Amino acid sequence: MSQLLRVQCFNVSRDGFGAGEGQSLDRPFGHADPTPLWSWAGATASWVNRTDPGGTRGLDDYLTRDHTRDIGAEIMGRNKFGPQRGPWENHEWRGWWGDTPPFRTPVFVLTHHERPSFTLADTTFHFLDATPAEALARAKQAADGRDVRLGGGVATVREFLEADLVDTVHIAVAPVDLGRGERLWESHTDLLDRFHLETVPSPSGVTHLLFWRR
Repeated sequence: MSQLLRVQCFNVSRDGFGAGEGQSLDRPFGHADPTPLWSWAGATASWVNRTDPGGTRGLDDYLTRDHTRDIGAEIMGRNKFGPQRGPWENHEWRGWWGDTPPFRTPVFVLTHHERPSFTLADTTFHFLDATPAEALARAKQAADGRDVRLGGGVATVREFLEADLVDTVHIAVAPVDLGRGERLWESHTDLLDRFHLETVPSPSGVTHLLFWRR
């Protein structure tokens, strides 16, 4: 079976924004409170960042399991790694996730300003100045036969969609409006020329949109 490029558990507001305006070191989602976007996932038993026993089962948990299932590498944009812009001024700062990042795979960070790779726990970060197709080829090689997750942020997901490289997309639409920020789409129907869609409402209040290539 061929390797897939998958968007998993990507969260947007009802008005189509995946992050707010004014991202900073202290506010990765800008003006937006990330809690309404992510609370459905954080409540599940299978969420990757869960450190205590418990959590909900059911539909949401079923979908969060796919976040790590058969994933061998991740691609992310520089804005997901951190808020810095331009040349790297501090190589000691190593991302928002502390000493044990939740990825546990090779991670390829797209940036116009490369820096040396480094490893934290069982995650290795590589920094690439590459086209989407070039980055995907590197990530697939590192994934060793497993799939590649496209982790975001918004601009990176849009870039890979526009390059027609994405195979499956899972978007969780939260019942909240952000009003401004980084917009994933004007409407999810923008993808229906290339993808089938299944819409699954959840008791948690989010609506899961599951896309797969035609």
